[in-house]
Amino acid sequence: MDSISRAATVMASMSSAIAHGGRLIEARRAFPDAPAPFIDLSTGINPNPYPVGPLAPESFNRLPEPETLDTLQQVAAAAYRASDPAMVVAAPGTQILISLLPHLLGLKHATILGPTYAEHEAAWRGATANVAVTTSLDAFVETARAAGGVAILCNPNNPDGRICDRQTLLNLASDMAHQDGFLICDEAFADLEAPDPGLARHLPHPGLMILRSFGKSYGLAGLRLGFLLASPAQAHPVRQALGNWAVSGPALATGIAALRDTEWRYATCRNLQDSCQRLDAMLERTGFACAGGTRLFRLFRSRDAQPLFRLLCEAGILARRFSHDPDLLRFGIPACEAQWSRLQEALLSGYSQNKTDNENVIEAAQAVWPPLAIL
Repeated sequence: MDSISRAATVMASMSSAIAHGGRLIEARRAFPDAPAPFIDLSTGINPNPYPVGPLAPESFNRLPEPETLDTLQQVAAAAYRASDPAMVVAAPGTQILISLLPHLLGLKHATILGPTYAEHEAAWRGATANVAVTTSLDAFVETARAAGGVAILCNPNNPDGRICDRQTLLNLASDMAHQDGFLICDEAFADLEAPDPGLARHLPHPGLMILRSFGKSYGLAGLRLGFLLASPAQAHPVRQALGNWAVSGPALATGIAALRDTEWRYATCRNLQDSCQRLDAMLERTGFACAGGTRLFRLFRSRDAQPLFRLLCEAGILARRFSHDPDLLRFGIPACEAQWSRLQEALLSGYSQNKTDNENVIEAAQAVWPPLAIL
């Protein structure tokens, strides 16, 4: 079996479910001859994580105390500018909240501003809701007002970093509340933006629910920690549904320390801004046009995106493709100078090779690694 056929077989197992980034074991199977280690630029996770210090043994060998959970929610309320810790629900990652809310809210209409993080649509369709996906803010607002139920968007958006007008969103949240519905605002990439576009300062609001991800900004995705921010009346049933001890002892201890560390967050914002400018310049020199992004990822457009994707994989670098637009590639931020150097070398090599065998490489790229939904 040749390398392309072997890679296509390896990836076939992903075709029945939404494919996520960060699948380095699958990448290694698909490209066994790529240099090691594989560099994962397919996710929007901070490549330089918060420095987790020594954790007390009790965080591992005892069930978490409710007072520790209370402390985390107090610290999170301060970090996200929510006025009351009762409006904060800590969870083992925002993904479980995305999956849980359709069943808890029981609403049968969902309007989503897309293209965006695909799990929102999947969760509401899985709960048998009628789902409409719009591609402009005006259409999103108009459709949501007409349909009722829930309106869902990511702000900043994944993958293009779009940020929507604050007052427009607050007006929509009020309109949804008048129909016993909600605006669900996923702010997974808001922590490191300046200014922070978050809406938590406007809580409590009867029509507004907010999701905040910890793992992306703090580079600790495997810790599994996220938050729902909502009025106390809406937060309470979600907290009950999660049950006791939903957040692990290590996640509680790390979350408290990290969310209190404003100096680290400010320094990280500055460093990532510099890295974004460096990445933009590097990609633009090899024919890409920047199409948006945040401090944790950059989106680029090129008619050569498909062949370059494969050539990067052959160089041991995993970027992100998208099924809705084959000319787009998304790149996370390299973690160190060695990764920057490998990316630059691969881009220059790929840019040169594209000029000689473009069509054959495009066909090979599509066979090896199917385009992903936005995740």
